[in-house]
Amino acid sequence: MKAAEIRELSVEDLKSKIAEETKALSTLNLNHAVSPIENPQVIKITRRLVARLKTVLNEKSQA
Repeated sequence: MKAAEIRELSVEDLKSKIAEETKALSTLNLNHAVSPIENPQVIKITRRLVARLKTVLNEKSQA
């Protein structure tokens, strides 16, 4: 998801997307700890997506 797409989402959509992606990230981390996942870059991509979502949410709450 690109930053432009994220900025189009409403505040409620952002909150639900953050919750969804955070859950996915914790699942990925747990699976990777148990046995290495095939593509560990997915963890990095998901972590950065959560950060982008939180940044846009913070920008919208400030405005």
